[in-house]
Amino acid sequence: MKYFRLLVLGNGISAYGSYLNMVALNVFVYDATGSALAAGLFMAVRLATSVVSGWISGRLVSVHDRKRLMVGADLCQAVALLSLLLAPDGVRPGLLYALAVVTGGCSTLSQVALRSSIPEIVGAEHRVRANGLLVTGRSLAMIAGFASSGVVVAQLGYSAAFALDAATFLVSATVLFLLPVRTRAAEDAPSGSAPSAGPRRWTVRMLLATAPLLMAMVAIRAVDGLGSSSHNVALPLYSSSLDPDHPATFISQFWATWALGNIVAQQVIGRVTKKTGRTPGERAFALGACVMSAGFIVVFSGLPTVPAVIAALVAGAADGFTETVYVSRLQNTPDEQRGRLFGLSASAENTGFGLGMLVSGALLERFSPLQVVAAFHGLAIALCAALLVLLILRGGRTPAPPDQPAGPGRSAVTEGHGR
Repeated sequence: MKYFRLLVLGNGISAYGSYLNMVALNVFVYDATGSALAAGLFMAVRLATSVVSGWISGRLVSVHDRKRLMVGADLCQAVALLSLLLAPDGVRPGLLYALAVVTGGCSTLSQVALRSSIPEIVGAEHRVRANGLLVTGRSLAMIAGFASSGVVVAQLGYSAAFALDAATFLVSATVLFLLPVRTRAAEDAPSGSAPSAGPRRWTVRMLLATAPLLMAMVAIRAVDGLGSSSHNVALPLYSSSLDPDHPATFISQFWATWALGNIVAQQVIGRVTKKTGRTPGERAFALGACVMSAGFIVVFSGLPTVPAVIAALVAGAADGFTETVYVSRLQNTPDEQRGRLFGLSASAENTGFGLGMLVSGALLERFSPLQVVAAFHGLAIALCAALLVLLILRGGRTPAPPDQPAGPGRSAVTEGHGR
């Protein structure tokens, strides 16, 4: 953990640029083209690139230096933003879709590479704490990015927003480049050893056969993406119905409270894990996902502001807890398989979120925000309940210690069970 806090700082700065980028670019696309269709197409291209990039990123981080990949991803985003900044006004609209491809692909590559590297950077025994720090940094960056984007664009203009975005990625790339961290366990393996050959033999079919519980968790995360998209799309409509004169009030309260709950959850799980030495497993993941989805449903149920904010706090805490448990569980797989697994996870989550944006937007034309959010998050609750039943039926079999990295002699992916 010696250098990890600096890495968290650099990643948080990069995440701030990503969230600022998300808002500023979407608004710029609409202003530059005057077309809502063009703005929607920009988002679709970016999401589609993220889905495809998950598969590609899994292969790249399995065979190439992950630190260089993360530095390169940040630099590519910075260069793409600077190119847009320096391009003549008449050329900018044509560059937007190329920028969507670069930002969507590089952000996914960076995420897959970083998540795959955590056990090698901090040690398997510290991965839960490290994941919690990353989630906390990203939550703070999201709030700062969303809160400042309107001010930056309105007061300083798009050029300043793009320049600031590029600067955040340059800072992140510099921090990563200078940190003396190891990101691969296979670096020290002799040439021709099993770790170097493992990624070429890895298939989804093999994972389904050897680790069905992990695949169930990935499927739940994809459905969580559906639920996340539903409350993201429904939130502005619901907030407007609560206070038509000040529609942004409830949105601000919601996201600020969600972030607070997320941060609190990271503190709690870090302390509990450090004290007990045990990492929460699949049961904790399923229960946390149920609480998270139920909390989001309650937020849209028409309660007064205080109970609704408390529900958002609970949802945020459960969301942060679930993400940390999920990422930590996937990191318990062997290093040579981990990149492909996180690539698959990224593709599944982005597919769920993108599909949910389309479907929930269409459904909100006919149904209320509560009905749409309850349907999507209710599906996630049903899948989590099914996973819990499966875990209870399988109870009694004890996995290998969850905080020990899989060695070369173990199978490709080892199942674990919740505590």
